[in-house]
Amino acid sequence: MQRPVSSLPLSSSVKVKLLNAGFQILNDVAAVTALNLSRETGLSQQEALEVLQTVRKEGGADGEEGGGGAPLTALDLLQKEEELRSIVTFSSQLDSMLGGGLPVGKTTEVCGAPGVGKTQLCLQLAVDVQVPACFGGLGGQAVFIDTEGSFVVQRVVDIAAAAVRHCSLLADDADQRDAMTTFNVDNILSNIFLVRCHDYVELLAEVYLLPDFLSAHPQVRLLVIDSVAFPFRQLFDELSQRTRLLNGLAQQLISMATKHNVAVVLTNQMTTRLRGGQSQLVPALGESWGHAPTLRLLLRWAGSQRQATIFKSPNHMEATVSYQITSDGFRDIDQTEQQPSKRPRTLPEQSAACSSKQMQLTG
Repeated sequence: MQRPVSSLPLSSSVKVKLLNAGFQILNDVAAVTALNLSRETGLSQQEALEVLQTVRKEGGADGEEGGGGAPLTALDLLQKEEELRSIVTFSSQLDSMLGGGLPVGKTTEVCGAPGVGKTQLCLQLAVDVQVPACFGGLGGQAVFIDTEGSFVVQRVVDIAAAAVRHCSLLADDADQRDAMTTFNVDNILSNIFLVRCHDYVELLAEVYLLPDFLSAHPQVRLLVIDSVAFPFRQLFDELSQRTRLLNGLAQQLISMATKHNVAVVLTNQMTTRLRGGQSQLVPALGESWGHAPTLRLLLRWAGSQRQATIFKSPNHMEATVSYQITSDGFRDIDQTEQQPSKRPRTLPEQSAACSSKQMQLTG
C-alpha cells in the first residue's frame, strides 16, 4: 500500500499528527496497533482505531499499487525503458560509464565529502536537462530543492552560458540553429524551479506537494534534492521515527520518478563507521536508506584528483572515472583517457570499469 497518508479521508488535524510522527504511507500505519499509534501520535485510542479502520478500508479498495489491470510483461518494461532518455553531464567519460548519462525515471544518489563537487554536478544537470532535443538533449525543465543554501544563481549563469556556447558551436542544420534562438541563459534560468527548505518538515511537505506540480508542469524531467541528508541529521532523538520518515520519502520519490518520467537526483553526505577496527567514510543515513536509490554514485578525492565511482547499480559494473570542476562546469580531465581494468564488485573505496555508448553531447 504505497498511498500517502495525506490522501486518506481523515480530518486535517489527524493527518498532521500522523505525518509529524513519521507515518507517511498506508503501510506505516497498518504495521502498528491502535495503542501504539495513539502513543506515538498523540491521538486518542478511539481516533487511532478509526484511523486503522480507514487504512484497512482504503488500502483494501485501491491502496495497493498495480493491484488492478493487466500486469506488465518484460517486453512492455523494455519498451518503456527505451522511451526514457538520459541527462548528459558534459563529462563524456562519466556519461559513458552511466550508459548515456543520469537515467530518467529512476532515483540516483550522489554521495561525497564536502567540496568534491556534488552540488556542481546537480547545477550542471539542471542546465543540461534543458538542452534541445535536436542536440541529443531532453528540452525539459528542472525542480531544485535546496536544503543547505548551496544554490548560487551566478554559478548557474556561468554553467548555462558555457552550455549555450557549446551548443552554438555544434549547430549545423536549420533545426539546431532555430533551437538556439530560445536556448539562452535567461530561458535556462526561467526553467529551473527553486525551492528552499530549512528543515525536514518543509522538505516532506514540499515532496508531498510535488506530484500536483509535476502534473501541471509535464516538461519537468529532473528533480534535485541537495541534500537529502542535511535535514535528517539533526533534531532526531528517535532513530525509528527518522527511518520511517526516510522510508516514506523514498517511496514518494520512487513513485514520482516512474509516474512522471523524472530523473530524481539526491545528494548525500558522508559519515564515519567502524569496520574491522578501522574508521571508514560511508554514505550517511544508514544502510536501510542505501536500498532506496536505484543508482548510487560516489564522488571522492584521489590525491589531488576528483573521481566518480558507481558502487550500486542494477545494470552497470562498478567503475571509476576522473573529472574536474572548471569555470564552465562539470567536465572531463584534459588528459589521455585511461581504461581501468575490470574487477569484481568490491567496497566503494575500490573501483572497476565499464564502457557504454556515449551521447551526442559531451564536454
